[in-house]
Amino acid sequence: MAGETRLREELKKLQTVLNCGYDLDLVWAPGCVSSLEGEVKRCTICIYSKNPRTALKTLRHEFLDYAVTQLIEPYREVTNALIALINKQAYARKERWVESLVHLFTSQTLSEDQDRKEHPHTESLRKNP
Repeated sequence: MAGETRLREELKKLQTVLNCGYDLDLVWAPGCVSSLEGEVKRCTICIYSKNPRTALKTLRHEFLDYAVTQLIEPYREVTNALIALINKQAYARKERWVESLVHLFTSQTLSEDQDRKEHPHTESLRKNP
């Protein structure tokens, strides 16, 4: 398995140079997934490339993708938290607005019902002008 040994050496080199990804492991399974050259599953870089040279390139790609993802993760978390807060506030405003409209229409309907009771002849005038 000289190919896998070379990949593991490259992984160690990438970890040292970039000072990250020490939690990553490596599995080389040539041709295991035909639609992908590689992917990171949890803490394992899975390389599916059959050719050792392509596998090395895939390893670098997947490692760098993982490293960049780790860098932007705090921003994604903050963004998602902000979106959740804004959604909660927007929902609360919408609910207050809807309740105000319900109150308005309920008051208007009750007022119209009261008018009909007090002035029944007005209703017949509305129907037959």
